[in-house]
Amino acid sequence: MEIGTILSNQQLQGDYREVEFYAPEIAGSAVAGQFVHVRIDERRDCLLRRPFSIHDVTPEGGVRVVYKVVGTGTRHLAGLNPGAVCNLLGPQGRGFTAPAPDAVPVLVAGGYGAAATYLLARTARTGGVLLLGARSAGDVILTGRYRAAGFDVRVATNDGSLGQRGLVTDLLAGVEADYAGRKLFFYGCGPHPMLLALARYLQGRGLAGELSIDHLMCCGVGACFACVVKIKDGSAGGWTYARACHDGPVFPAEQVYLED
Repeated sequence: MEIGTILSNQQLQGDYREVEFYAPEIAGSAVAGQFVHVRIDERRDCLLRRPFSIHDVTPEGGVRVVYKVVGTGTRHLAGLNPGAVCNLLGPQGRGFTAPAPDAVPVLVAGGYGAAATYLLARTARTGGVLLLGARSAGDVILTGRYRAAGFDVRVATNDGSLGQRGLVTDLLAGVEADYAGRKLFFYGCGPHPMLLALARYLQGRGLAGELSIDHLMCCGVGACFACVVKIKDGSAGGWTYARACHDGPVFPAEQVYLED
């Protein structure tokens, strides 16, 4: 647990914002895919902490979080100015493994799932590919940062207002074709239906990857079992429950249990 002092809290575009906390202990140990559990306010309507993926960290002790203003907690967070403090738990959960030197990292993100995979991109040695899906052009964020990190950025929007019209998973076959002969390793973060579709694609083609399955969380430390997800195991039923906050949120794609 660490008291995080807000260094900056600014709008990115539309309802998307980025806050940076000064939290050197968390910054010094965080890896991509982990999260911070933030107590935004002690009022009754903000009783529970909010989990936010760690977008980036700085050598000076900064922990950056990208968030969208969608409810009471994030509206209150958006109103906090530099110098305000929040109580942070973190870094929490199991993060992504670093890309192997001989593999092309393919990051598949839905909406502001792109915030959780950026630290992977920034620390990758040889660049890679970002496949970003969103409802419309207004929900496409952070692409400039990925391009600056040397990533090939490809976008799909539901309404066709930017990039290819359709789902982000529609872009997978093109990446396989364009990078034929290269070893690919996939990372996914986004809405649950997108992650299940990605898991089905990877499992069906024998492709390796990791998925961040971050169900709604309450305690954030594995005690309440509110965020369980189905993971394959050797039992008669073929699956067991795992806690997204403690056992994940990142799981190997081949372990994700898919319903018939």
